[in-house]
Amino acid sequence: MNKNSLRVTDTILRDAHQSLLATRMRTEHMLPVASKLDRVGYHSVEMWGGATFDSAMRFLNENPWERIRLLKKEMPNTPFQMLLRAQNVVGYKHYPDDVLERFVVRAKANGIDIFRIFDALNDVRNMKKAMEFVKREGGHVQASICYTISPVHDIASFVEMAKELSDLGADSICIKDMAGLIAPYIAYELVSELKKAVDLPVQLHTHNTSGMGDSSLIKAADAGVDVVDTAISSIAGITSQPVTESLVASMKGTPRDTGLDLDLLAEIAGYFAEVRDSYAEFESGMKSVDVRVLRYQIPGGMLSNLITQLREQNASDKFEEVIAEVPRVRKELGYPPLVTPSSQIVGTQATLNVMFGERYKIIPQEVKNYIRGYYGRPPAPIDPEIKHKAIGDEEPIDCRPADLIPPGLEKAKKEIGDLARDEEDVLSYALFPQVARPYLEGIAEGAKEA
Repeated sequence: MNKNSLRVTDTILRDAHQSLLATRMRTEHMLPVASKLDRVGYHSVEMWGGATFDSAMRFLNENPWERIRLLKKEMPNTPFQMLLRAQNVVGYKHYPDDVLERFVVRAKANGIDIFRIFDALNDVRNMKKAMEFVKREGGHVQASICYTISPVHDIASFVEMAKELSDLGADSICIKDMAGLIAPYIAYELVSELKKAVDLPVQLHTHNTSGMGDSSLIKAADAGVDVVDTAISSIAGITSQPVTESLVASMKGTPRDTGLDLDLLAEIAGYFAEVRDSYAEFESGMKSVDVRVLRYQIPGGMLSNLITQLREQNASDKFEEVIAEVPRVRKELGYPPLVTPSSQIVGTQATLNVMFGERYKIIPQEVKNYIRGYYGRPPAPIDPEIKHKAIGDEEPIDCRPADLIPPGLEKAKKEIGDLARDEEDVLSYALFPQVARPYLEGIAEGAKEA
């Protein structure tokens, strides 16, 4: 591998199955192939964070912290990467600084090397503390720009954000294209401008929902992108990432040759092809790319979950109406990038608007809190009529939302009591009390029976 090689982050253990298999992959299905993944020579493997944390407890009866330790034993040579939702940590609301701080400390101690930090509204104020804590603990701060398309987002605004993140101590910049919106020539231009503006490595993360992912990675490589995200072919494509093997083959013999072994990658792909069969019930049913994503902008993980949720409510026939409603709601709420938790906020409101046959008849608390400014500053003003309908004459806050949240760790420790075996259990409870308590009760019950 030469110094100009295009480096690769594989998302097989996190975003790939979050996007295609509703985040259901169990640790037991990761461990048998982990030593092979470790031999590939990836820049990193994204294997934690995002929705994997609560899914582990909620659906798999697994300790999310233990996954890092088990995989690290099998993969000592590969940097581990996680997706950190800044002040949202791995949850769906803002948490106090003390919870965020101890989460970062424990994640780093367990083996996370690279922290990809993003804020759903691209509100840099919400990223500062996470960046500060990761830096202090010796982790790599990958500060992310949520890429989106709207009348208030353009290349110049993304470059300005990158400069701000660089000034705050970022070690690298990620273009986080969570819905597969970035077109090849835009990718080339954005990477080129970022490389000129900040003296930092640039990484591109995209999805293949629109079918442009592979082309965008190649144009980004032409523009000098340092690292790209891909997924092993058997759990890649559509709402997941572009295919690792195809990217490796495309770059072979060029100045950006990745140097990765296609035969080894093919073995890994064969393994995950069999694993995928175990999760067939969680597949979204999408058979091909859907260029309409450029209009509705729903990210990969949310799209598969939306289809699943509508199916569970016997409302699969409403899917087209819901995705048509999403951009209308997004515009009214100030064009937030659609990524957790803003994607859920917009998606839930759009779904309710369709299911009840009347727009904003029901407004969930999360939507009201978003309008109040509790998630940060929206990219554009919120529609005054919607704002009034949701919160009346109340004025939204204008400070960093977490400044208003009292410390939470000691409170969580008291509430969960002896069910918590260590600080990690306390953190799990602080983040997801309704999920962690039954999970920890089950462990305590099992220990008694044993």
